[in-house]
Amino acid sequence: MGLRSEMPLLARHEGEWEGEYRHLGRDGTLLDHHRVRMTCTIVDDTAYHQTNRYTWDDGRTEVHEFPGTYLGGGRCGFDTERLEGEFRELDASTIYLTWRYKGQDLRLYELIVLSEDGRSRSRVWQWIEDGECVRRTLIDERRVG
Repeated sequence: MGLRSEMPLLARHEGEWEGEYRHLGRDGTLLDHHRVRMTCTIVDDTAYHQTNRYTWDDGRTEVHEFPGTYLGGGRCGFDTERLEGEFRELDASTIYLTWRYKGQDLRLYELIVLSEDGRSRSRVWQWIEDGECVRRTLIDERRVG
């Protein structure tokens, strides 16, 4: 058994995605907006790797790598210099993630919902600090490769 057979929904996410992030404050105020191009790959059917390339209208860019390790039981974990967490499939269309930024008392919870045809997905993050939701991030993406 490998990662593709243990996590078939994750395998359906492989490829190139483009979209936009909208970060909202607790009151719904737009805090930030930027574009993303994301590459999702399963490596040797044993590990997951994601590369996020962010671009802002003012020309700023960032690139972040997210190597994931299959933990068994339908779960993957990741641990980078900036953050650590894990994810799992909830059902045939939904992936659930939880992670924290290192050195901060801030936890994030994310749901990713893949469309039936696999051509689009929506993502929602909730940023929890001291038990309170302080921010939400809305992400809409479409498959481009």
